[in-house]
Amino acid sequence: MKFLSQKLNVVITAGASGIGRTIAMAYAREGSSVFVCDNSEEFIQSFKTENPDIFIQKTDISIFSEVESFFNTIRRQVSSVDVLINCAGIAGPTANLQDVEPDEWDQTIAVNLNGMFYSLKSAIPLLKNSNQASIINIASSAAFFGFPLRSPYTAAKWAVIGLTKTLAMELGGEGIRVNAICPGSVSGDRIEQVIQADALEQGKTVEEIKELYVKQVSMKTFVEPEDVANMALFLTSAYGRYISGQAIGLDGHTEGLTNSL
Repeated sequence: MKFLSQKLNVVITAGASGIGRTIAMAYAREGSSVFVCDNSEEFIQSFKTENPDIFIQKTDISIFSEVESFFNTIRRQVSSVDVLINCAGIAGPTANLQDVEPDEWDQTIAVNLNGMFYSLKSAIPLLKNSNQASIINIASSAAFFGFPLRSPYTAAKWAVIGLTKTLAMELGGEGIRVNAICPGSVSGDRIEQVIQADALEQGKTVEEIKELYVKQVSMKTFVEPEDVANMALFLTSAYGRYISGQAIGLDGHTEGLTNSL
């Protein structure tokens, strides 16, 4: 199925691996011009090798000057951005709040929330030059519930929803739509690392924790990165032209999160 009827200029943060990479590939297949940043030299080199025609720049999303530099580079190549997808994020520590170190809290908020603000602030002038602009903030199903042992991550993702809805109100009159996609557990290395950390913190096996994660989902399965990419394509296409200010769960229906079997 082809989602896009015309070529778009698309910017994706943390696009060299995981969900971001899958989204970047999806837009590239649709014929879009894709601009990617990432903070991992290893992932960047791998991405460049496999996608020599896609622009990528090393950027620490938690440092405003680096984010500005990334968008200034884009500005020298194109006069407008049609789609911004804020995908950068880290899992943060797995611990009870009283055991979370202040620097762990600060780093999680810096990447998951401050970095999104820096990206939005830098991109909005370019988005205003488009007649079909759309922003997607990647949040999490943790934005809907409490999530024991993951307080910094959960706090940031709840904040992303408030930011999304507020920005949709600010920019709606200029035809810029803003939505959040809230995936549940997405298959891949990141969720495996989270499960391992959770198992270690709780003194359980990896298999027990994975079973718990699956039990919380009505459809009894994790979603795939391609599901997130397809949702992004839909929302930024003409099919989603009146969808804005929404936090869309993409999780096989999760009613709540817990940290005990």
